[in-house]
Amino acid sequence: MTTSENNLDILSVGRLGVDIYPLQSGRGLEDVESFGKFLGGSAANVSVAAARHNRSAALVSRVGDDPFGRYLTRELDRLGVDNRFIATDPELKTPVTFCEIFPPDDFPLYFYREPKAPDHNIEVEDVDLQAVKDARILWFTLTGFSEEPSKRTHRSILAARERRHFTIFDLDYRPMFWSDPQDATEAARWGLEHATVAVGNREECEVAVGETDPLEAGQALLDRGVKLAIVKQGPKGVLAMTADETVEVPTFPVDVINGLGAGDAFGGALCHGLLSDWPLERTLSFANVAGAVVASRLECSTAMPTTDEVEQMLDQEN
Repeated sequence: MTTSENNLDILSVGRLGVDIYPLQSGRGLEDVESFGKFLGGSAANVSVAAARHNRSAALVSRVGDDPFGRYLTRELDRLGVDNRFIATDPELKTPVTFCEIFPPDDFPLYFYREPKAPDHNIEVEDVDLQAVKDARILWFTLTGFSEEPSKRTHRSILAARERRHFTIFDLDYRPMFWSDPQDATEAARWGLEHATVAVGNREECEVAVGETDPLEAGQALLDRGVKLAIVKQGPKGVLAMTADETVEVPTFPVDVINGLGAGDAFGGALCHGLLSDWPLERTLSFANVAGAVVASRLECSTAMPTTDEVEQMLDQEN
């Protein structure tokens, strides 16, 4: 692809699939009676979350030549995400992911991506490198390095990006996608050398930089050259560090229904705050509340809050 509309706020690269969520919580899949179908995949969800804040967002990914693939491209468009960089794989099937819902903190995932998901089959030819250069934010994930040809395509994307600000690395470590955790660590180190912002939870930081203590993990990420390090601490909230500032924001309390999409809502809201040039504490607070909203709902993509919804909850808190 060579044609670029040079007005994208966020260009996200990575996972796209169908989430199949049970409509009865507290049951194993063997006992669930009915399910809902939703757009899913972390990179896709971040794009949708950003679009809910009126940001121009596009996704680079692949789907299968099947009904689920057609559903996803249509759903991206319906949810306000530019789908022109979604390629159709002629052989691989669109992946589906099932989850079980045991609130408040147990949400097992079952990925059906064999023999390979189309989003791991992204080729350089699928990517508009001019759009990569021009996007105000490039969002990429560690998962994208777990399999070829996606790995080399990500390397080409980041080489073209030339570490422009903002280039955001979602550490998004999923053990089932890696045969050896050391491979994930090596990929994370390479990715950090090409990123300006890193986002991850404590376990993901351990994989990337060998640290679980939030302050030490944040400093280790900064030492790798990023300008902003964000460490999610679960119930303790979120820590963000730059060379000049350290900010910690507590969680926003909600009754959790499904915590799976909270991190993606956080990511889209983070992009909105960074592009709005807000102070770091305001950006983190806004992103935290966006994540909490989604955790209080069943689905992920279609649960992403608008800016007004987040602002109203912030006002109530204050």
